[in-house]
Amino acid sequence: MWLSKKFIMKTNIHPAYEIIEVTCSCGNKFETRSNLCKPLSTDVCNECHPFYTGKQKILNTGGRIQRFADRFGAFGKTPYVVLAE
Repeated sequence: MWLSKKFIMKTNIHPAYEIIEVTCSCGNKFETRSNLCKPLSTDVCNECHPFYTGKQKILNTGGRIQRFADRFGAFGKTPYVVLAE
């Protein structure tokens, strides 16, 4: 049977997976593992991203949601029929 054959994995085909230093534009530095094998710089990290810091802007500024509801709220609703007496 084919299960009795000996399967050998290839050696030395995987890239190096080393510890690298990541530097954010805010100055935060941390270590992670990557096959890039050189220091990495990023624009945002968990220390400066608005989602993680709680300084996220509220998207309802200027009544955007209300304006959308006013413009498109009637779509999809069944029209009322006015009966003449």
